[in-house]
Amino acid sequence: MTTPDLSAPADPAAAAAELNGRLRGATERLLRTAAGLSDDQVREPSLLPGWSRGHVVTHLARNADGLGNLLIWARTGTETPMYATPEAREEGIEAGAGRSAAGLLADLEDAAAGFAAEAQRLGDADWAAEVQGAQGRWHAAWYTLWRRLSEVEIHHVDLDAGYGSADWPARFAAQRLANTAHDFARPDCPHVTLRAPESDAEYVIGAGDGEPALIVAGPTPELLAWLIGRSDGAGLTADPAGLLPPLPPW
Repeated sequence: MTTPDLSAPADPAAAAAELNGRLRGATERLLRTAAGLSDDQVREPSLLPGWSRGHVVTHLARNADGLGNLLIWARTGTETPMYATPEAREEGIEAGAGRSAAGLLADLEDAAAGFAAEAQRLGDADWAAEVQGAQGRWHAAWYTLWRRLSEVEIHHVDLDAGYGSADWPARFAAQRLANTAHDFARPDCPHVTLRAPESDAEYVIGAGDGEPALIVAGPTPELLAWLIGRSDGAGLTADPAGLLPPLPPW
């Protein structure tokens, strides 16, 4: 199957099946990394300011629980929010971050398995059901799998434990870059053309009239990492030559 259209696939169930396969691989890679962390290492800083690796692992576990609630909503038709409240989400992460490496791993394994089990319970028609995320955005149930895949791939990098943006699967990086560039088409972002020479893909971010005066080019994973604040853009080039422009938060 070709890369599913992240806006509106013709067959939501087929898109879900394809994403489920990719998510299994991403989750296996994440769990291998988490299994290699020691008690000391899970207390060390992650790439996210103010968060240890323990915070990141706990967030990934609670995210699996929360997105699993959306799958329950899609299957049953009963409104099941991701989190009881935003405060409950934050409290859950803080409460779990200080556990041992073994405790963190077991929690992540259980949560990932729970999410996968919920995905298996949905019928073909359920994947088109509309659910509402924690930020208020409505989307079809199949898109929940894309959200989980993004969380797993991006936060795996945030663990700063040997898995970097260059390790992202090419399909994920290309899809996520297109998705994220769309998010940056806003007035507080500099007007820039992003160019990935290996695929000839181009995206315009920011708001402005006409063609942007600045082109930022480089490998797709590097462009994505820069956009989402996981890289300083050292692997990218600017045309005209100069410093890369500052970006607003993702």
